[in-house]
Amino acid sequence: MKHFLYLALCALLVCSCSGKKSQAAKEDAAPQKTQITWGTFNIRMDTDADSLNSWKYRKDNVCKYIQSKQVDIVGMQEVLHHQLEDLKAGLPGYAAIGVGREDGKTQGEYSAILYRPDKFDVLDSNTFWLSQYPDSVGFIGWDGACTRIATWAKMKDKATGKIFMAVNTHFDHVGVEARKNGALLIIDRIKEIVGDQPAVLTGDFNVADDSEAYQTLTTNEFVLKDAHKIADTTSGPAYTFHDYGRLAMEKREKIDFIFVTPQIHVVSSEIAQEAEGPTGYLSDHNPQIVKLEF
Repeated sequence: MKHFLYLALCALLVCSCSGKKSQAAKEDAAPQKTQITWGTFNIRMDTDADSLNSWKYRKDNVCKYIQSKQVDIVGMQEVLHHQLEDLKAGLPGYAAIGVGREDGKTQGEYSAILYRPDKFDVLDSNTFWLSQYPDSVGFIGWDGACTRIATWAKMKDKATGKIFMAVNTHFDHVGVEARKNGALLIIDRIKEIVGDQPAVLTGDFNVADDSEAYQTLTTNEFVLKDAHKIADTTSGPAYTFHDYGRLAMEKREKIDFIFVTPQIHVVSSEIAQEAEGPTGYLSDHNPQIVKLEF
């Protein structure tokens, strides 16, 4: 009888240990989530016409804002070369990807991507022109009023090994065909570069959510979702462009967006509230910051 009880106790111990090992193995096998705080921000090009709202008065606050929100990746628009140098100096923990849209080097506005190299590896990156000839530097596409680009990066999360894509752009302010075809071109490039892996598109799209360009992005067979609309929680004003507070409230629209592929979960989306009074603005646009998981 004692021998039987001894054998039964051993069997129970073996089962218990086996169960713990099995559970531990399951936990180890469970995929780790990539979590990223991601932003889009038209910082407004540097021009003396902005007077007390010109870049030299705003640049420190822009950098402090990015740091305070602990942003991991941000797509910025209207970035001139010297502004990019200011951003890199004011954000020492970040690296930048992008080129000037006029010459593919330093001339003209960048659609720059800033990111934290301590968290992400860049596997590949480039810029293409929103035109019939996307690899032709400086080419103006379709009915566009000026040169427009999209800058992208294929990245890997160092913590999880997951691969994803960042795309940042600034659509034309005049050309309806340029915006629509630019949207289709970006979709094609996402499919070509990362396929069905996660992708995030940021930008100033110069139109609201009732536009053809927005509908092209969100109703295409390769669907991109508006992060603000699918977020678990949202905060801040309903608009992004306010022209340093000069635009009448009823005319303010959300024209800056973050779009995500369907496998990305949007935990929260925040649109910054602009300053009160004649100065103290970050930009003539409010940035948008989201927290993403995939």
